[in-house]
Amino acid sequence: MTTSMDKLSPNDSRIRHGYTSSKGHRWHYLDVAATTPSERGVIILIHGFPDISFAWRYQIPLLASLGLRCIAIDCMGYGQTGTSSNIADFSYKTHADAVAAIAKEIGAPRIILGGHDWGGMVVYRIAQWCPELISHVFSVATPYMPVQEQFVGTEQLVKGPLPQFGYQLQFGSEDAKVEAVVKGRKMMRKFLTGMYGGKFVGGGTVMTPENGVDLEALADEGKEVTMTPLLSEEELDYYVDQFMLNGMNGPCNWYRNRLSNFEEEKNMPAAQKNGIQQPVLFIQCTHDSVLRPEMSKNMEKSIPNLTRGEVPSSHWGLWHNADKTNEIIKNWIEGVVLGGKSKL
Repeated sequence: MTTSMDKLSPNDSRIRHGYTSSKGHRWHYLDVAATTPSERGVIILIHGFPDISFAWRYQIPLLASLGLRCIAIDCMGYGQTGTSSNIADFSYKTHADAVAAIAKEIGAPRIILGGHDWGGMVVYRIAQWCPELISHVFSVATPYMPVQEQFVGTEQLVKGPLPQFGYQLQFGSEDAKVEAVVKGRKMMRKFLTGMYGGKFVGGGTVMTPENGVDLEALADEGKEVTMTPLLSEEELDYYVDQFMLNGMNGPCNWYRNRLSNFEEEKNMPAAQKNGIQQPVLFIQCTHDSVLRPEMSKNMEKSIPNLTRGEVPSSHWGLWHNADKTNEIIKNWIEGVVLGGKSKL
């Protein structure tokens, strides 16, 4: 990927670091002011796996230029937010409460949400948990999945409609093999490089959707991984620094909390379970090998005010094709969020 567009650097002077307490945990976020003469809104951005608040480095300068104050959080288990041994602390509801606490602290009665990967599912659910707080939502890569009436475990999904979710069984396994292998700075760098598109020297991918990470090859000190084209060396160093704060247990816990999400969503008001009334932008990454295009085919049933966009990219559409991703987001922000339309 090559682009000359503006992006944040790890030590960018535009970034302020904020902290908010919610339910006994301290949540860290990046805070970047709007660059227009007057602020036109607040957007809270939520990353996925394995990622951090810095995921949004290409999008924040654009959003700030449109008049939006940008808050990008470190989710539970990541970066300066830290981690927890309680699986329920990784739930959508926990993140809804944290986002509501941040909005209250900064004095924002209504906010926009943006998410990617797990963060995409989080923003959909926050819109359902907090309909009075959330005005608009966008999700990159992640299609909307309805609230379940009956519990469906990851094993059932893998054996049934979503065999490409096989990697989730590895990350969520109670034997913690991923955590056992991916520890120490050198191994963390190797793992992250592979997750972001680096390959084993001589051939072979670090991860496949069906089987997960090739832990044996990853642990082989003789097998190197080529540098990912999606990050600079400085950015990768920063990512490794942030992941070394907590290790892999927290990120893997996201794959262990399906039941806690289900139990909490039993208490969601019925009207909010049925779907999302707020305007939503969904951006499909057309070459995503996990969150495939066919998974989003029924979203209009649950989201009447849905705008769709497509980016020719891998799962990492925020970086892999930042120009196109930002173009779609910009058009939607101008036409829907600021322009008053319900959809494009």
